[in-house]
Amino acid sequence: MRDPFALGRRRFLTLAGTAVAALQLGSSAARAQSVSTAAKLPAIKPGATTTLGPIKQVTAGELSIGYAEAGPGDGPVVILLHGWPYDIHSFADVAPALAAAGHRVIIPHLRGYGTTRLLSPTALRSGQPVAVAADIVALMDVLGIKSATLAGYDWGARTANIIAALWPERCKAMVSVSGYLIGSQQAGRMPLPPAAELQWWYQFYFATERGRDGYDKNRRDFAKLIWQTASPKWAFDDATFARSAAAFDNPDHVDIVVHNYRWRLGLAQGEAKYDQLEAKLATFPAITVPTITMEGDANGAPHPAPEAYAKKFTGRYEHRLITSGIGHNLPQEAPQAFAQAVIDVMAEA
Repeated sequence: MRDPFALGRRRFLTLAGTAVAALQLGSSAARAQSVSTAAKLPAIKPGATTTLGPIKQVTAGELSIGYAEAGPGDGPVVILLHGWPYDIHSFADVAPALAAAGHRVIIPHLRGYGTTRLLSPTALRSGQPVAVAADIVALMDVLGIKSATLAGYDWGARTANIIAALWPERCKAMVSVSGYLIGSQQAGRMPLPPAAELQWWYQFYFATERGRDGYDKNRRDFAKLIWQTASPKWAFDDATFARSAAAFDNPDHVDIVVHNYRWRLGLAQGEAKYDQLEAKLATFPAITVPTITMEGDANGAPHPAPEAYAKKFTGRYEHRLITSGIGHNLPQEAPQAFAQAVIDVMAEA
């Protein structure tokens, strides 16, 4: 889920609770202009699609990555990136709509999910965010994709942010739920007021071996609780949850998730090969590619207010608030709005 480290933990509590209207936040500033609206997609009924088709498998970097693919092989590429504790089925309704519009859609299981596996049995089961981003760049290399539109939420939005900041030539445009999510270990060490820390109870749980063991033994119950609290108005059924929960059976899942949250607090070491990249990310670099950020009006997960991060996007930029009780898993809860944002931002790339 979201981390409060981006933009500084000290500001997070006041920013997270700010109510924001559906404004085009960059339009009044000289450095950013609103993204225009492209052709409207046909209506998408949430939950209408239950499968993404066969999973393909490819060796990329230090992983064997499992991914679904839809659309014409020569179409403009969109890579959809899921979060925790979810999986590629967050895009079950989004992917066919984008494919029907002529786009090549790639939906990878992030490391620790589904059929994605680390190749070496001795490799660190790292959840370091920059490592997750490097995985996607490696996947693009293997698939011969020079540049793509990246769209995601939660871990996926953070991954897209990092790629856009470190390798902007690989990212034509971006859709990022909850905005700018780049953080650092140094910022993560800054304490929050108690009310804000309470929202991150699972982060402290994962900091203990008891928490690690508890997550391992109760993966499905744990994930369902997060789904319910992060999207309090989303009436998902058991079948919907079960389709995603199967991805948590990955043998590396627990280690990677726990490492991710421990790394954020500075309780776990990262990989030295990423030190220079982490140093750049610690400066909170601006993102220059065309971007639409999104937020659901019923997101129960911690998230920064849009005005806190609007200036971090220095290209064409727009923010969209999605209403009617939309929570944390925005692409699955509001596939029409998410897919339309992808179409719109691609028109600017």
